[in-house]
Amino acid sequence: MHHPGRIRLLPEVTINRIAAGEVIERPAAAARELVENATDAGATRIAVAIAAGGMDRIEVSDNGAGMTGEDLALAVQRHATSKLIDDNDLLRIETLGFRGEALPSIGAAARLEITSRPDAVDHATMIRVEGGTVQPPEPSAGARGTRVVVRDLFFATPARRKFLKSPRAEADATETAINRLALAAPGIAFRLESDGRVLFDLPAQDRRARIAALLGAEAAAALLEIGGERDGLILSGFICPPTITRATAAAQTLVVNGRPVADPTLRTAVRVAFRDVIAHGRHPVVALFLDLPSDQVDVNVHPGKAEVRFRSPDAVRGLIISTLTRALGVGINAPAPGPSLTLRQSWYATTPGAQHRGFADMQLGLAAPPLAKPTAPLPDLAEFPLGAPVAQVLDTYIIAVTGDGTLVLVDQHAAHERLTHEAIRDQMLAGGVRAQPMLLPAVVNLPPGDAARLLARAADLALLGLELEEFGVGAILVRAMPAALGAPDPAPLLRDLADELAEMDETTALPDRLDAVIARMACHGSIRAGRRLGPEEMSALLRQMEATPRAATCSHGRPTFLKLSKPEIERMFGRR
Repeated sequence: MHHPGRIRLLPEVTINRIAAGEVIERPAAAARELVENATDAGATRIAVAIAAGGMDRIEVSDNGAGMTGEDLALAVQRHATSKLIDDNDLLRIETLGFRGEALPSIGAAARLEITSRPDAVDHATMIRVEGGTVQPPEPSAGARGTRVVVRDLFFATPARRKFLKSPRAEADATETAINRLALAAPGIAFRLESDGRVLFDLPAQDRRARIAALLGAEAAAALLEIGGERDGLILSGFICPPTITRATAAAQTLVVNGRPVADPTLRTAVRVAFRDVIAHGRHPVVALFLDLPSDQVDVNVHPGKAEVRFRSPDAVRGLIISTLTRALGVGINAPAPGPSLTLRQSWYATTPGAQHRGFADMQLGLAAPPLAKPTAPLPDLAEFPLGAPVAQVLDTYIIAVTGDGTLVLVDQHAAHERLTHEAIRDQMLAGGVRAQPMLLPAVVNLPPGDAARLLARAADLALLGLELEEFGVGAILVRAMPAALGAPDPAPLLRDLADELAEMDETTALPDRLDAVIARMACHGSIRAGRRLGPEEMSALLRQMEATPRAATCSHGRPTFLKLSKPEIERMFGRR
């Protein structure tokens, strides 16, 4: 056993490299820290350029206050900051940066070059740090403000560099971080460039315009402004209605006192507010801004400052849930709807003249002739495990009866989703999915990062029957769709696929995540809840389910049907 030896102080370079691993765990963190510094310096224009996902180069330029040579020499030392005066300030953080760790951490792990000039000085000053070794400041040419260049991130700690993902994945993470900072500070002009490609170049603008520019055209056209206040907490921002959702939570921006965060308290509150109005597994699109006294929130609880701690988390949750619920038109104090209430709501909403008819026949959720559609006489059911359909209720569920009297309730969307999934999967494994050329190619506008992500996988997606071409920045031309999907709107499909691909490493072969991608496709090509089916369509769906592997669940793991046997029914009615 190795004896630890005597306790000793670590060398300064080692200390800085350990700190770098905590604060700058990937290029996105370095870029975020530099942009936060630029924001704190009062910049009105910030430009970010990255190469190879930020692993080769990160450059951040701003027109902020700038630094003198003396300031630069201090700025690259650990825990040197202009943002805290005394210990009490740590409890009232008003700036994005405050610990004085970012620049020395980057300098310890990379080749760092800072050029800066304040207004009052007639020339700029440059300082270099390589692997923790600081060079003396020297005069340089440069405009007012600061330009920071980071090269070869983690060259000084190669073991950490091995833990980075592919350049594409690191670029995605950096784009997400800069997106959120740009959303949080719409009054600052932002430009982001990746490998020479401009992802966005936005002027200073109001909050709605900035959110619209970064969330995409569909979300921009449907933004709902929200606002609420309680006990010194002020919530503002925009949400999209429940008809617009995403496959992941990537389109949720949460900002606390101007700081973008990925905080579980806030995410949970958003999920609860939307829980009853969007499908399970989908995520709402929101940009929420919470402002509160700085002594009511601790931002120093996470190395990457991604999470915060609220002094009154229940008050924060309550404000978000009540504000969003009110905006969505759902009474916060209303009891959760049971089956009979849901049935009444659906019937009254979809049945002509129902609002003027008696209410008593629906009080217990009884099926009324607008609701249940009897089908043809039942055939011999012995060979059919899912039985024969007898009715469709709520234009969503098929009621069937088996030969032994078992009742079967089928979710038509979930069931058809699985059938579509298996059909596409079988075609893919057999050599390629059959594509259906579109009569008129469709142009889909997406955030530039999403478009680039899809185009990078265009060859793989073509094997799935989805043929895409670039059509300008942030625009994709769709030439063909998988034939098994029918003719869905390509825009929601592409948005969901972009979300799915964002969660993959670029080095992951698409066949290794085949089911995840096909599941997104299948959902968009399936019979929707709310569509009325005829007897033949219902029977065909049941027979296909019986012949399809994995048909008991949909592509997302939810059940496609439920069974209730005759003994179970009799027990429910007290007959046994």
